[in-house]
Amino acid sequence: MMAQHNGTSGVSKVWFITGASRGFGRVWAEAALKRGDKVAATARTLASIAHLKDEYGANVLTLELDVTRPDQVKTAVAQAHDHFGRLDIVLNNAGYSLVGTIEEASADDVRALYDTNIFGALSVIQAALPLLRKQGGGHILGTSSGLGHVTLPVIGYYCSSKWAFEAIHESLAAEVKPFGIKVTIIEPGAYATEFGSQESLRFAAPLDIYEDFKTQFSGRLRTMERGDPNATPNALFKIVDAENPPLRFNLGSHNLPWVRAAYTERLATWEAWQSVSESAQG
Repeated sequence: MMAQHNGTSGVSKVWFITGASRGFGRVWAEAALKRGDKVAATARTLASIAHLKDEYGANVLTLELDVTRPDQVKTAVAQAHDHFGRLDIVLNNAGYSLVGTIEEASADDVRALYDTNIFGALSVIQAALPLLRKQGGGHILGTSSGLGHVTLPVIGYYCSSKWAFEAIHESLAAEVKPFGIKVTIIEPGAYATEFGSQESLRFAAPLDIYEDFKTQFSGRLRTMERGDPNATPNALFKIVDAENPPLRFNLGSHNLPWVRAAYTERLATWEAWQSVSESAQG
């Protein structure tokens, strides 16, 4: 495939994006197309992304994809690569949040969450890696969260999926660096996306004992300041256009103070107990 020039980065890039029907996936797919890049946009239903085909024609390939079906993932990644001749950016964005305390959520609830948030992303990565190696490089992006470093109650299992997501991508980055493949974890703070909509949430069966706690927690969440998702594409483009992109990238202004405070507290606790810890060395 002949590289085409756009006004932003010099050479147009080819993206593969999961979860492109709403939220960041939709915003970033449209922004990439607007700057002259090519996008394989995927979603669970083709109708939800049909507008992209109508507006951007040959620059977009729309594919139906349920990331919890590994065979469908492998087919979609291969189809996108064949269609455009290469994949420069593989963006795992599909995911949802499970609402429920640690006691309330069933094992089936948690497995379903991990099937999408973790195993779905792994299926995409494992399908893409042989193709990226063969073409001599590429950039794997994963949408994590500031909650990949800190936690909140009531969505603890969602937080745990992002902690796992972070660890997997950090190990991946070291493993694929020799092949010229880059890895970046995108960590959004709170944004006014559809992520809080019913389509992006699942609810565990509630226990009355937690009702007051969850009501208070929901009230705090509703008053939280949220960023504008339409303000994010230029920051994302700086990451994908960088010669040496970071492994981790905070999206928005709220994460760094929160994470810094959390790590300051963790270090203080570890240091306070250091003599006891060292006594266990033997």
